[in-house]
Amino acid sequence: MITEEAPAPGPGEVRVRTKYSAISPGTERLVYQGNVPGDLQADASIEALQGDTLSYPISYGYACVGTVDALGEGVDSDWMGAPVFAFQPHVSRFVASTDALLRLPASASLTDAVMIPSLETAVNLVMDGRPMIGETALVFGQGVVGLLTTALLADHPLGRLLAVEPDASRRSRAEAAGAQAVASVDDLMESGAPDSERADLVYELTGRPAVLDDAVSCTGFSGRVVVGSWYGTKTAPIDLGSHFHRSRMRIISSQVSTIDPSLRGRWTKDRRMTVVLGLLDDVTPSRLISDRFAVEEAPTVYEQLAGNASMLQPIFTYE
Repeated sequence: MITEEAPAPGPGEVRVRTKYSAISPGTERLVYQGNVPGDLQADASIEALQGDTLSYPISYGYACVGTVDALGEGVDSDWMGAPVFAFQPHVSRFVASTDALLRLPASASLTDAVMIPSLETAVNLVMDGRPMIGETALVFGQGVVGLLTTALLADHPLGRLLAVEPDASRRSRAEAAGAQAVASVDDLMESGAPDSERADLVYELTGRPAVLDDAVSCTGFSGRVVVGSWYGTKTAPIDLGSHFHRSRMRIISSQVSTIDPSLRGRWTKDRRMTVVLGLLDDVTPSRLISDRFAVEEAPTVYEQLAGNASMLQPIFTYE
């Protein structure tokens, strides 16, 4: 934890007093443990992280909500007190240009809004997978992104929606989100199972590279495997010499920083964010918040994450 003087906004900027910031258990654990390439750009698409690499020291995170408490020169007075979301590292107060902020409706729940990055990721995953009527979809991993993806897929007219999750409490959440069955890989797929029993669309969202092999084995002919996990520097062997070789399946890298090039004629990140905001009230992602910590507890929280503590969605709170 570092204490600094609160910054003053410059022309065209505002200062935000943070109320909550969400921790990404998968991504931030990778960064905290040093399991990412140190020379990789943190995220060139996020103003607050531009120019940073994922090497220490780094202030990281990308989900803050709060209210504007100071205005820079040239900023309209109606920004004062406005509730906003920002792709911003964990910090109690920060300065940003108004263009870098997402202004929230006065009625918006700040705890729902702090989950915007996870919901946006789930929307992007569904867009990249392009589920079709009558298909069988299978989601590996029922962490926050997996549960939100499952909930969005449940609104599609699929033939079957299945999930794989070893944790009992998360299996219950997956069923509540709309999964018709939550099982183990062994339950879903016996060795040599016919193609008709394999899925059309499979999501790998566990963050564990070894699971990609299971995802491939459960995907049918000409099926799609959408990989939303970030493995960092972790690797695992994958069998591409048997079922995969003649399957004509596609393995799709899905990452929320960009839009699929085939959709860019009509879709922009702003349009996708409009969809996300429209889903907040219906999806209520704040129901997945499992733990709340004062930001001063951050060192202990990250130690717990590094020890594989099973926190579904922790957030920091700021006085």
